[in-house]
Amino acid sequence: RSSDLTWDEDGENEGSDLDTLGWYHDNLSRHAAEALLLNNGTDGSYLLRKSNEKVDLYSLSVRAKNSVKHFIVERTGSSFKFGFNEFSSLQEFIKHFANQPLIGSETGTLIVLKHPYPRIVDEPSIYESIRVHTAMMTGRTESDLVANAPSLGTKEGYLIKQGGRVKSWKNRWFVLHGNELKYFKDQLSSEPIRTLDVTECTAVQFDYSQERVNCFCMVFPLRTYYMCAKTGAEADEWIKILRWKMTQMRKKSLPKLGRSEEH
Repeated sequence: RSSDLTWDEDGENEGSDLDTLGWYHDNLSRHAAEALLLNNGTDGSYLLRKSNEKVDLYSLSVRAKNSVKHFIVERTGSSFKFGFNEFSSLQEFIKHFANQPLIGSETGTLIVLKHPYPRIVDEPSIYESIRVHTAMMTGRTESDLVANAPSLGTKEGYLIKQGGRVKSWKNRWFVLHGNELKYFKDQLSSEPIRTLDVTECTAVQFDYSQERVNCFCMVFPLRTYYMCAKTGAEADEWIKILRWKMTQMRKKSLPKLGRSEEH
């Protein structure tokens, strides 16, 4: 859509700079992109931002129902490589998005890219009047101010899961959000069959004990859950993000453990 861009009289994009793109968010972090799209976007909302990895890498962050997926966009000179497509100019790249492309990830989720999320959003210039402003603790300094926020790190997709009592395998829709891994009968179900608390998980690893490929397991004190993905790459993605969550949780709990063990 031309409203998202700056055009000259010939209909050409003024320069090949991404800054002319209304939905390019430059140095927006992964965390901020997820927060924006989850809180204020809708299914199919997306934005482009610089990747943290390398100079010529960008990330397309896309809202898919209750999770945000991140896809690599590579820039070489004036051309852009995205998925299986290569675009010779920024204009060609943008035209592709104007046609609302369908994008699929390893998890099997198909998303129509419908709504570019703008960099500039109108906000009301309204401020609350201050009625109370008093210090609640004394003797504290800057070093006591520790900025902290949970990772949003979301993921969703179909996995084949082994039953608990009956060892049959069934396709289930999994959603990882915060510290909860929920699984549903299918993608359209509103109520989960079960919610697993990732903070109680003791290990996540590839599993080769089943007569299936691309399997991994989550070990809990009372039960081990066995899941299989469509591909090894997809299983690896699930393992990586679940392990990452567990590492983050351990980091948070270490100081508490340290204090409680002092004699």
